[in-house]
Amino acid sequence: MSNRSSSSVRGTQVAWWCMAIALILHVSSGSPANRSPELLSRHHLAKRSFFDLQCRGVYDKSIFARLDRICVDCYNLFREPSVHSLCRSQCFSTKIFKGCVESLLEMEEWSKLKKMIDFVGK
Repeated sequence: MSNRSSSSVRGTQVAWWCMAIALILHVSSGSPANRSPELLSRHHLAKRSFFDLQCRGVYDKSIFARLDRICVDCYNLFREPSVHSLCRSQCFSTKIFKGCVESLLEMEEWSKLKKMIDFVGK
């Protein structure tokens, strides 16, 4: 196995472990997101949601929708309510979001997604 693929596998394993630990901590915290999975069904892309996530950049509904869609798809993959909120936290800038991108096999889009995050987040 080459160094490049070995480091890619290691990076994926680290992302999975980080996501697992974050989920365990979040679930044990008893947050409102865990008690209200129906919040996920209300798919708000309003400006308020943008600011609730501490996004300080430029609000663009289509960019925000694209980033949020990754978190919804990640939730649908894992079926854990906290995944959605953790993925979106800090305006999509956590390792959980990147872990979701990896889990959804969308890493070829990472540079574009990173630019989107920078646009809405800073």
